[in-house]
Amino acid sequence: MSTHYRLEVDPIACDGRGLCAELLPEMITLDDWGFPIVRTEEVPPGLLRQAREVVRICPLLALRLERREQAT
Repeated sequence: MSTHYRLEVDPIACDGRGLCAELLPEMITLDDWGFPIVRTEEVPPGLLRQAREVVRICPLLALRLERREQAT
């Protein structure tokens, strides 16, 4: 089994501050109104620590890391 993670955003909870895109531009961009657009692929292992930090500091708890187990 291997573990993979995806970054998810709750668009209802988010108020478009943009902090997440500043801290993790490799995975998050902003739309025209400042709301995050999260890349749909898995978080690369080299960015997992930064992704966890972005989730932790989101002021409205609108981000989460979804863990997925995959058989190898």
